Amino acid sequence: MIKTFALAGAALAMSFSVNAAMSPQIEQTLVQVCKAVLSNNVMTFNRTMKDYRIKKSRVFPRLVCNGESFYNFTVNAGADKTARKIAPYNVGSVTIKDIAMTDNEQTLYVVNF
Repeated sequence: MIKTFALAGAALAMSFSVNAAMSPQIEQTLVQVCKAVLSNNVMTFNRTMKDYRIKKSRVFPRLVCNGESFYNFTVNAGADKTARKIAPYNVGSVTIKDIAMTDNEQTLYVVNF
């Protein structure tokens, strides 16, 4: 009897981890955000953000639209006005090269700034 409950509990826990994707409501909300950014209208974009009560600092760095980061998706779509609006939330990366041990003839650069 206890073994059965343990197996059922384990199966239940595994089913939650498999179905731990996002709810349809959240997915639809994020689709609306992706569509709003394509409008290139800052007022439409702000209204969508306010209507769905989206906290920009939490969502923008992790949001992916059509396989691209939210910022890259906006830039590639040509929505320059809304891209400027979300640019502060864009997560970048910096590579630092050691300059002390390099020759004067080498080019020094920072990647993905």
